[in-house]
Amino acid sequence: MTAGSLLIVGFEGKVAPSDLLQRISARRVGGVVLFARNLGTLDEICALTASLQAAVPAGDSPLCISIDQEGGRVQRIRAPLSVWPPMQRVGALSDEAFSAAVGAAVGAELAPLGFNVDYAPVLDVHTNPDNPIIGDRAFGAEPAEAAAQALAFWRGLESAGVRGCGKHFPGHGDTATDSHLELPHVDHDEARLRSIELEPFRLAIEAGVPMLMTAHVVYPAIDPRPATMSKRWLTTILRQELGFRGVVVSDDLDMKAVADRFPVDETVVESLLAGCDSFLACRDPEIQRRAEAALDAAAAENSSVRQRLVESCERVRAFRATLARPAIAWASALAHVSRHSALVARVRG
Repeated sequence: MTAGSLLIVGFEGKVAPSDLLQRISARRVGGVVLFARNLGTLDEICALTASLQAAVPAGDSPLCISIDQEGGRVQRIRAPLSVWPPMQRVGALSDEAFSAAVGAAVGAELAPLGFNVDYAPVLDVHTNPDNPIIGDRAFGAEPAEAAAQALAFWRGLESAGVRGCGKHFPGHGDTATDSHLELPHVDHDEARLRSIELEPFRLAIEAGVPMLMTAHVVYPAIDPRPATMSKRWLTTILRQELGFRGVVVSDDLDMKAVADRFPVDETVVESLLAGCDSFLACRDPEIQRRAEAALDAAAAENSSVRQRLVESCERVRAFRATLARPAIAWASALAHVSRHSALVARVRG
């Protein structure tokens, strides 16, 4: 595998660019992430995901075709699929079987459209009512209950053949600013961070969640660097203390929290050395090119980078080997929607 195989990339338009298809065929892309800008009719979505998967070399594991489909504000595909209220409403019912049913419903509608990874559930704890970016995306305001409902949702999602990704490690629930726009700080001491922010991630690791997404957030009590670039967070705490063995994926490298402060060449290499395995680069092709080139150049010069590159390529390879290559049929996705109306109605109250 190549440095580019660690990238999960976005693009413009409802048809995959030829350059992207060529990079997939050359094993220089490990996955794609689709947004509303890519998603037309269900027929168009199916044609897009089929074309992406068809570009994978024969015999290789499926491409990661991913989406943010949480519900509430963060739901990239809405009608004619089920339109879910925020997950805070699901968590408030305190019914793990129901949360699992919601996760299974989300997965059942995504899989026939060609998706095999959903960046959900949110494992953040909603402790700051003024938080502009998490808020009602979280399943709860108390760590154990938020984790219980989020992980029930995750189990349901996985039961439908869609792999889940917990986010945003080590906890974005108490930020006062939006990391899409600026670099947030969470100024709690280490004891508080471990008891509140980290607890759902500890429970998720015990449960077997295969992928965790980092937060572009600074926690000064632990490290002055953002968690995405922090070896103490990603290696000492996440890997060594909590025992996580899955894939660590960065939040989007295009986000201003990091893009306005660090050159992507620095961010991607430092994040790899810190413990990141895979990198979201959701829009800008130049950011994608620079990230790949920086990893290749650093690996050629630095044995530590080469070692980490090998480790991360192996984790990503193993993760991709678990992905489904679903039978793509939009009518199948649509058939599930009427079956899920009662679930939606219960959440809406």
